[in-house]
Order: sequence, then C-alpha cells, then structure tokens
Amino acid sequence: MKKIASFSVDHTKFGVGMYISRIDGDIVSYDVRMVKPNCGTYISSPSLHTIEHLFATFARNSTLSDSVIYVGPMGCRTGFYLLMRGFDHEAAINLTKDALDFISKFEGVIPGYSEIECGNWLEHDLEAARRDVLPLLEVLKNYPTEKLNYPQ
Repeated sequence: MKKIASFSVDHTKFGVGMYISRIDGDIVSYDVRMVKPNCGTYISSPSLHTIEHLFATFARNSTLSDSVIYVGPMGCRTGFYLLMRGFDHEAAINLTKDALDFISKFEGVIPGYSEIECGNWLEHDLEAARRDVLPLLEVLKNYPTEKLNYPQ
C-alpha cells in the first residue's frame, strides 16, 4: 500500500502549531498540533474528548460553519484535524484561535454530554481541556499563514 500523507511528514521537525496536512481539491486538512509529537506529553483521552465536543460545536456554529467539514482528534493524542473548504487560511487560523479561546473559558454543561448524545459520555475532563488548549492558543497569537507549511 502507498504511504499516506500524514505518515510522510517528519514529526521530529515541528511542534505546537497549525499546519496544512493536505489539500484534496477544495478541501484543506489542517493539522492542529497541541503538543510536540513524541515528547512524552500527550493530551489525556478525557481532555481530548471534551475539546472535540467543544471545538466541533463552536466551529459548526461559527460564521464559517458551512465551510467546516470535520473536526476530530488525532489518534496519537497530540492534536486535532480540521477539514474545511471555501475560505482562506487566515480565516481557518482565526476560527481555531476563537475556538480555543472559547474552550479555555467554557463553563457549564459540555455540548453532547449525555448517554443519548455520546458513545462515551462519562469520559470528559473540562478542567484539563481548558488548560490543554492554552499552549496552542498562545502560539497562534499573530500566527502568519506562512507558518502553515511544515518545517523542512
């Protein structure tokens, strides 16, 4: 089988940030990296799950909702994939910053937090999620679109 694009990137050369993972026609897949790969610190599953619920809900309720195709966690627990179409890269960065800011300040009931709405509804950690988004939120301040390219 052919090696997929995400396994063709040298994970030792980048850290916390946002990168263009691939472009398929008009769909752009962003690698929203919250922790540096392979450094022994990963996002806990409950935190990742909570961030997913909040990030996806925020993105799908934003002014770019029609452009959002998917928000989902990476299996390696270092971040998220954000798939979008019909927008510019700066808008994607701003959407991500706004979503992380929303998560960092969120209080209340997590959207989709019930046995009826979620397949693993008891595995959430809002406090960890609020804390875990802060490093990437800091990195994305004044983040230029040129940084969306993986370092060589």
